[in-house]
Amino acid sequence: MIYVLVADDDQYIRELVRYHLQVEGYTVLEAADGEEAVRILETQKIHIAVVDVVMPHKDGYELCQEIRTYYNLPVILLTAKDTLIDKEKGFSAGTDDYLVKPFEPKELIFRVKALLRRYEMVSSDVIPLGDIVIDRKSYEVRCKGQVILLPLKEFEVLFQLGSSPGRSFSREQLIELIWGHDFEGDERTVDVHIKRLRDRLVKRSDHVMISTVRGVGYKLEVLG
Repeated sequence: MIYVLVADDDQYIRELVRYHLQVEGYTVLEAADGEEAVRILETQKIHIAVVDVVMPHKDGYELCQEIRTYYNLPVILLTAKDTLIDKEKGFSAGTDDYLVKPFEPKELIFRVKALLRRYEMVSSDVIPLGDIVIDRKSYEVRCKGQVILLPLKEFEVLFQLGSSPGRSFSREQLIELIWGHDFEGDERTVDVHIKRLRDRLVKRSDHVMISTVRGVGYKLEVLG
């Protein structure tokens, strides 16, 4: 399932975009401003973002820069500004595509599909990271020609971190994403799984490590 974030302070635009994306089978999450969009990104795996330039609290350029810094997903900027300078500013902020209002919804769909193909998000069950490959189809981790078999929850923790390298996940987020809302244990469970993963990776991989982000949680880093 592909999740699309639509960030626009114009409710009509959000409804229009949501309708046409849902017809194509996408799941849409809506944000009325940049800060709400950031909160969604922090709690939900997003595959592509459609972002308006002019929004309160955090505008589209700022949101695009933040996405480019912390997430690996394509961005389409929507804007009424169509000068070359405006487009240059959008691409400098890190957008992958630029669509000027008013636009044809079908054109937006074409561009969404093209970007998803480019980012290979439609088939993101296999994640190459440095000298390892995380394969969710077979639940295997391959490193330098050898297969590392992990317990299920350790694999899911690694896959979650590996799906957004460089992004910090809190223990609470990992609990919710992997164990679910009804998990009755505590956050130390995450620490135990992280320690085991680190022990396995340090013996096999020269380029992948899990770092502690003080006061936040953990992130996966690809070195060199």
